[in-house]
Amino acid sequence: MEQIVELLKSNNYQISKELLFNYKRLNITDSELIIIIYLINQCSNIYNPKQISNDLKVELNSVLEIINSLSEKNIIKIEMKKINNIRSEIINLDLLYEKVAFQLNSVEREDSNLYSLFETEFGRTLSPMEYQIINSWIEAGYSEELIKLAIKEAAYNGVRTLRYIETIIVEWNKKGIKTRDDVEKNRKQFKNNSSNKNKELFDYDWLNDERNN
Repeated sequence: MEQIVELLKSNNYQISKELLFNYKRLNITDSELIIIIYLINQCSNIYNPKQISNDLKVELNSVLEIINSLSEKNIIKIEMKKINNIRSEIINLDLLYEKVAFQLNSVEREDSNLYSLFETEFGRTLSPMEYQIINSWIEAGYSEELIKLAIKEAAYNGVRTLRYIETIIVEWNKKGIKTRDDVEKNRKQFKNNSSNKNKELFDYDWLNDERNN
């Protein structure tokens, strides 16, 4: 991850946000992403593992292992071609671009896409760090349904920050709240417990409001 940060700070390397935001979904590791960024930014597509090793300060064996892994995942392809009558190994990145394009197309067709919902509610594009935070929730085992419900809850409470949404998610998870029905049951319990002096974060009945619209 530190290498990715250094690459992003450098003006010498460019990376599309489409790749940055989707590489985890493509089963690409951080180390593999470093190599991919390097390959994308090279003028020549001739495969030269020693040059990669020298430029990125990565051991040659590690470079070879990463390239092999990317090839096995059908992310890149190594082909033999003649260049100036000399047979050379060429790195072909078409498979990578096709996978990224397919991923983006799939996301666009999902109206309920989690990240799209965040951007709609926030009224702006998510930052790379925000994508990482949201991904960490998913990796922690929180369902997309729970996260989406928390986004709506936060929006109706007029607070659109990841920290607030995370607070909702954690509190609901502690209570065993997983679905829309669970949220509604929790609301009814709260309303019935009028003697409770500790006011909850969640006091706007957006569930029924949303169903009535």
